[in-house]
Amino acid sequence: MQTSSFSARANTLGRVMVVDDDALFLESVSTNLTNAGYAASVFRGGEKALAYLARNRDADLMLLDWKMPGITGIEVMQRLRADNIDIPIIFLTMLSDQIYEEAGLLGGAVDFIEKSRSFAILLRRIELILGGGKARAAAGRGESFTRGGLMLRYDSGRAAWKEANVNLTLTEFNIVALLAENADRDVSYREIYDIVHGEGFVAGDGDIGFRANVRAFIKRIRQKFREVDPNFSSINNYPSFGYRWQDGSGQ
Repeated sequence: MQTSSFSARANTLGRVMVVDDDALFLESVSTNLTNAGYAASVFRGGEKALAYLARNRDADLMLLDWKMPGITGIEVMQRLRADNIDIPIIFLTMLSDQIYEEAGLLGGAVDFIEKSRSFAILLRRIELILGGGKARAAAGRGESFTRGGLMLRYDSGRAAWKEANVNLTLTEFNIVALLAENADRDVSYREIYDIVHGEGFVAGDGDIGFRANVRAFIKRIRQKFREVDPNFSSINNYPSFGYRWQDGSGQ
């Protein structure tokens, strides 16, 4: 098990710090990360991780245990941000209470995953954060997008409306991003559906059967926004054509 530094191995998918007080957990996660093509460096405790980042800025992502003896995960993040170290952080925890997630995300974490979830789920979030960041950089896009009350975090696939987290799936997030990035323009059913299944994919009953699929997606998205704001009405329908995001609605 590698500790407290990254190897000189070339062509890795990314360099991930794993910070926890559980030696067995550290070994398991670092082994899985290495097998998946990442360079993993483990730190048994927050102080060791902070000491490393005080000397080195070569990590791409940190997996950080929420509850550790001594300095807690949230305190590690606060000290990093105070020192202007903006490494993306995924919190790992056994706690499921929503207040803990909100505290982490509001403090600047990019994701929050329970340790009981499978490694495949954790790996998918890592791929989204690191791979998505590289793709956006190549395309000249930033890590986040704001329009009116909407805030999208491309680096984590998360959305917020009026500073409240909206629990969208990745597909729903991509639909909202398409609409919001093209605000005040009508986006066709076909264009929205291509975001879901890829250009040219055909589904549903008849040549325009896919429209029912799009309407179902939009219905779920609206419901999720209205869970945090009952007056949300920024997604509007253009009958027989598609939808548009209107900045003047629901703000």
